[in-house]
Amino acid sequence: MLLTDIISNPLAQIALIVLAAIVAHHFSSRIINGLIHRLMARHDFETMIDREKQEQTVSGIFKATIAVFIWLIAIGFILGVLQFDLGQVATGAGFLGIIIGLGAQATIRDYLAGVFILVEGQYRVGDIVTLNGGTVNQETSGVVEEISLRITKLRGLDGTLNIIRNGEASIVTNRTVNYSSVVIDVGVAYDSDIDLVEKIMNRVGKDMMKDKELAEVIKEPIRFFRVDDFGPSAVIIKTLGKVVPAKQWDIAGEYRRRLLHAFRKEGVDIAFPQVVVHQAK
Repeated sequence: MLLTDIISNPLAQIALIVLAAIVAHHFSSRIINGLIHRLMARHDFETMIDREKQEQTVSGIFKATIAVFIWLIAIGFILGVLQFDLGQVATGAGFLGIIIGLGAQATIRDYLAGVFILVEGQYRVGDIVTLNGGTVNQETSGVVEEISLRITKLRGLDGTLNIIRNGEASIVTNRTVNYSSVVIDVGVAYDSDIDLVEKIMNRVGKDMMKDKELAEVIKEPIRFFRVDDFGPSAVIIKTLGKVVPAKQWDIAGEYRRRLLHAFRKEGVDIAFPQVVVHQAK
């Protein structure tokens, strides 16, 4: 009898609905994680990091979508317990939806863009990207922290969190898909022996492969590519290499450090701005 009284109490019913929604939310998240993990295991990815990024991105979006449905259903049951006329609520919501829909075209565009980002794999959580768009055609760069169907959150190098509507990003530049390129321009003095410079650059790149930690992230050692330009005070040499995604800056910094030591040891001068003054007679 006591149990019947408790169940018939509106507050108890609401508490049970909320508890059921929490349990459903918890178990749905675990089920989605398992299903997405199995699905991603069937696809070929360049690296395990790529698979983890895609897994995290897809599961995050699905979990957020399922959570919205669960809590919408829970709210519907709670309104029923509180004896709201759901028919009138639905009718009013329909009229309200028409009014909101007329002014929500941008939001609909954001959601559609989010679907295409997910389906096409334009970028994933953990990728380093540049999003270009908006009314002022502004560029925003950073690490993708979160993707939903409506927005993308980018964390900048200075710690700034940028929130971009998916429909605003007309150009997406992803710097961490499959591999990243290391491109370094080095200026050497005009009287340098270019053949010697080439040998030093290639040797430094190969020596980095002998380091076990560095070798794990380097796909192709950095090497002399070409004489790229004649600058005002230097001959510009371009070097190229390939590394695993998002490691290009770390490897480039280490390469420059080693190259500087090697140049000093071999007597190769790093160019610096010079001004030649001709004295009029």
